[in-house]
Amino acid sequence: MATHLLKEKPYRWTFVIGFIVFLNLHRVILYNWLHLRLTIAVTESLVHNILLFLAVAAITQMQAYYRPVNRRYVNVAVLTTVVSLIWLASVYCLLKAFFGNEVIYTQWLSDTLPIRFALGWMLITGTGFISFFMYEMEETREVLARKEAAEKLSKEAELYKLRQQLQPHFLFNSLNSINALVSIRPEEARQMIQKLSDFLRGTLKKEDQLWIPLKEELVYLELYLDIEKVRFRHRLTTTVNTAEDVSNMQIPPMLLQPVVENAIKFGLYDTTEAINIAIEARKENEVLIVSVSNPFDPSLQQQPYQGTGFGLNSISRRLFLLFARQDLLETKINDNIFTTIIKVPQLHDKNSSDR
Repeated sequence: MATHLLKEKPYRWTFVIGFIVFLNLHRVILYNWLHLRLTIAVTESLVHNILLFLAVAAITQMQAYYRPVNRRYVNVAVLTTVVSLIWLASVYCLLKAFFGNEVIYTQWLSDTLPIRFALGWMLITGTGFISFFMYEMEETREVLARKEAAEKLSKEAELYKLRQQLQPHFLFNSLNSINALVSIRPEEARQMIQKLSDFLRGTLKKEDQLWIPLKEELVYLELYLDIEKVRFRHRLTTTVNTAEDVSNMQIPPMLLQPVVENAIKFGLYDTTEAINIAIEARKENEVLIVSVSNPFDPSLQQQPYQGTGFGLNSISRRLFLLFARQDLLETKINDNIFTTIIKVPQLHDKNSSDR
């Protein structure tokens, strides 16, 4: 049920002012123009307009509680016409009861019924359609608000699900690496377990945040790289190059780790050579641009390296949910160097609680 319009202050004041204007205008016309007795003018004005505005209020009330779905406009027209007829009959009966002995007045009252009906019908029908459209607009706004809230909850749930899916994916690889190191390099396995513990502790602290500064994201990325460096030792080196003005730019947490994991997978898994993964961040037109580059050997790839898979797909999906754009993740190959480019527009209206 929609909120009754008469509970809204602007509509209520319009109703009251309209009643006062109609009441006094009616009295002035009857007394000063048609020269009816003051008693008749005042009584007719009160009866006519009190019942008229009660009819208007009734139409407004009925529209708040019930509006047919089918043939809505026809139903509003029929309803307002019926209410207008009931109003006119009530006015006629009451005025005739008050002034039945006034032959000239009762005859004039009967003669003016068509005009009274036309004027009353226009006001009642006009109010009926206005209230109908206002209630429809209110319900549309409420539906859109509920839809927006549902979409927001759905988006947040999907973002949370994507973030939760990334950790098991990473943990599976890390635990496999630890398992392989336990028998051959137990000390390094212990180091890896400690670093993994630090990494997970840090990520759990960011569980409820949608945004963090880039400098914090790089700290957690470094923890991840420390784990992988224990695993691959001298074969893995990294270079991080960030511009001075990007440290506090905002980025969704755990966005870069899957990209770097993807670079390690395709750069190291099929070769025994040492590789360097280059991470660069810069600012361009209020957009944070982060690129991750790794060398790879096309001859060792079982299929053409397109940079697809769960990690990059999840990033693309997260960026789309946050910005409704499909162009924020790019991949390119140049001279056996695969580069993933992530663009993060800076939203200046992000609440601090989301960061």
